Amino acid sequence: MDAPPLLSPAAPGPAACEARAVRKHFGATRAVDELNLCIPSGMLYAFLGPNGAGKTTSLRMFAGLLRPDAGDVYIHGKSVTQNPAEAKRPLAYVPDDPLLYGKLRPLEYLEFVAALWNLGGASARPRAEELLQNLGLWEKRGDYIESFSRGMKQKMALAGALIHDPSVMLLDEPLTGLDALAARHVKDLLNDFVRRGGTVVLTTHILDVAERMAERIGIIHAGRLIAEGSLEELRTHSGREGATLEDVFLSVTASGPGGIDPRSP
Repeated sequence: MDAPPLLSPAAPGPAACEARAVRKHFGATRAVDELNLCIPSGMLYAFLGPNGAGKTTSLRMFAGLLRPDAGDVYIHGKSVTQNPAEAKRPLAYVPDDPLLYGKLRPLEYLEFVAALWNLGGASARPRAEELLQNLGLWEKRGDYIESFSRGMKQKMALAGALIHDPSVMLLDEPLTGLDALAARHVKDLLNDFVRRGGTVVLTTHILDVAERMAERIGIIHAGRLIAEGSLEELRTHSGREGATLEDVFLSVTASGPGGIDPRSP
């Protein structure tokens, strides 16, 4: 019989993102299985799992890019399936391989994205300049995006996601391909975003980043949320006091989609 999942109650506060009994199939494969998740506003939440666990599928449902087969997802209490325009307005989503317009320069790209959000040039231009400076891209403002490295393109995608001043960011592997300096720029930006009251939900395979930055961590395996809580809560309930997140993660996922192995010490 499967062990119960390790789920600690979320901190009180209004939910920025919520999933209620969400399921998603691709053919005979159940990618997400009865996902119930409540992420309060104003925190950085790390969503972890092995390859194929259902992380990206879950993020894409939160972003409104995939429709759940059952259940529903909410952004600030608004249904993404029933009221998509209103639910997506405060949202930013950056996939792991973002599509950019290579024939545009950075400011042109950001002003183009701003126009899609009905932001005029007078307000968009200062915001675009600030984002390029904060992300270390200001010196490249005269170059075409197609000439950028992968790390620079990732930062450009983040700038595009932030141009309309969202309150919730969904990021799929945002640090992939970044060198140390670029990663620091991105982490500083995300920490500042959360300090100002924003909510970040990110997937990452870099567990050290999740350990240092995340206030709360969810672990998904075979489509099921099998563990959730602060790092200290995960350590306590897995019987691994003082362990790294990597050790806890490997212990939880090794016991399968039922959750933490009850035989664990």
